[in-house]
Amino acid sequence: MTLNTPHHSSEPTNTPIVLTIAGSDSGGGAGIQADIKAMSATGSFACSVITAITSQNTQGVSAIFPIPLDHVESQLDAVFSDLNVVAVKIGMLADSKIIDVVTRKLKQYQPQFLVVDPVMVATSGDLLLEQSAISTLKQSLIPMADIITPNLPEGAALTGKPVPQSEEEMSAMVDELRALGAKAVLLKGGHLEKDDNSNDLLILQDSAELISAKRFPTKNTHGTGCTLSSAIASYLAQGNDLIEAVKLGKHYISEAIAHADELEIGQGHGPVHHFYALTQRANSAKTCR
Repeated sequence: MTLNTPHHSSEPTNTPIVLTIAGSDSGGGAGIQADIKAMSATGSFACSVITAITSQNTQGVSAIFPIPLDHVESQLDAVFSDLNVVAVKIGMLADSKIIDVVTRKLKQYQPQFLVVDPVMVATSGDLLLEQSAISTLKQSLIPMADIITPNLPEGAALTGKPVPQSEEEMSAMVDELRALGAKAVLLKGGHLEKDDNSNDLLILQDSAELISAKRFPTKNTHGTGCTLSSAIASYLAQGNDLIEAVKLGKHYISEAIAHADELEIGQGHGPVHHFYALTQRANSAKTCR
């Protein structure tokens, strides 16, 4: 009797590996959890270094516990000594000492791409980065980045300017954001809620480009910044150039927001739908039976 077994190639594929260095969100909508979901959904293998544990849900953050420095360092050594990490996404770092450790280890291991999401304030308004750590972030880590992805309040915190209330005021921030030293900046305009579109400003060293997508009316936007920056890192690891990676990431987060109301998670700001495409395929398969 002949068994029809599936054929498995003995040749491994060149797996794009992306590392997220960020805090854990116990509610699963943002932080490490959102990063891993986004990287996986966009086709990369995700690994992680946890910098802090938050007690968090869709309604807010009730406690933050920074991981001891030696454990942050040992996680970084464990990952980099074994895995071929192509891109790194950095989210919540909590304090200056953790920023220093992460910066030192990135200089040691030299990953090809670095995406920094300067997480300072949660969607709920909770402060996630100590005020004293902002200057450390600006001095040590941001100048190493291929791209940083601040939202409007974060852009204001980084530059000392007021929070932009219009696209014109976003554009007025370009010189100060360039001066931070990153190769590129994606200034996210999602907070301009009166606009029909969600417009982000991609600031390169010698140009700036508006990247636009339809705005969807939903309260379920928890983890959008984490998700977008993780998707950009994922697409960079897969060989896309920076502009293409940003556009692909923007498309992915827009679709994840568009499908967010298909989920019913929590009583506050629910998460985006990271696996909308997988759900669609699963539903389509059921229909075809």
